[in-house]
Amino acid sequence: MENQTPITEFRVVAFSTRADYKWALFTLFFSLYVVGVLMNLTTVTVIYSYHHLHSPLYIFLSSLSIVDIYFTSVTVPKLLHMLLSGNNAVTFTQCLIQMYFFYLACSTEDLILLSMAYDRYAAICHPLHYQQILSIWKCSLFIVGCWVIGSLNALLLTLPTLKMTFCDSNEIFQFFCETKALTKIACAGTDVFYKTIIVEMMPIGLIIFLCTLISYVKILRVILSIKSTEGRKKAFSTCSSHLVVFTMYCGTAASVYLIPSSRHSGFLEEVITVVYAIVTPMLNPLIYSLRNQELRTAMETFFG
Repeated sequence: MENQTPITEFRVVAFSTRADYKWALFTLFFSLYVVGVLMNLTTVTVIYSYHHLHSPLYIFLSSLSIVDIYFTSVTVPKLLHMLLSGNNAVTFTQCLIQMYFFYLACSTEDLILLSMAYDRYAAICHPLHYQQILSIWKCSLFIVGCWVIGSLNALLLTLPTLKMTFCDSNEIFQFFCETKALTKIACAGTDVFYKTIIVEMMPIGLIIFLCTLISYVKILRVILSIKSTEGRKKAFSTCSSHLVVFTMYCGTAASVYLIPSSRHSGFLEEVITVVYAIVTPMLNPLIYSLRNQELRTAMETFFG
């Protein structure tokens, strides 16, 4: 691996360099991380413990919880270590590794959310053929495919960093190593990253969005055709949780790359990244457990 970079070590400048904020930030992120991990672990444990939850919907949900644990674990422990020790230096290799696993989490989460949209489409629009369309075996293949495609996509998004040259500044104004933050301090080689975003990342994101949108348009048509109010309410409740999670995650993730550069854009990017990389994975199991009667009942039984 060849990289012509005079600067081989970076300083991650997270939110503020002032020492009096560090304990408040440490407490905040530690709390978010612990709560998120415990809630997602609880979701996985409950789904695994009850045989009637071993259906494609809940298998996808448990897979989403596993990805969410992995998602936050890529960035938060390192951030906590930096806040606690005051050592915010990372080598170029460490930066690349963190970037790869972060993009792996992002890509896999996108694809699992798409798979869950397809699951809801099959369940509501083709209920009589649901088992044939999406069996447990097919569901498992979907999940494996999400991880494989996610790993390849992460590699394509990480490789452009090898073409960047860093000459003047080595301060990354983000709470982890992230390619867009690196482009702001690079003196050459950023064109490869932006071409990758346009050629690879934007189409994939657009395809995922359009496929999910088409699924919900068809789902909405079926729901509106149901005559009883109770039937419409029950049908919509099975997919409303996924719709909320998908909108919240994709909306904030896309905003990071669509924010125009300005004097305050760096801080705004950090805040939005915290929402989609830490807060959303923490809220996912809460949203599903509140909106899904079957899962909520299983949780009450499990803790009761």
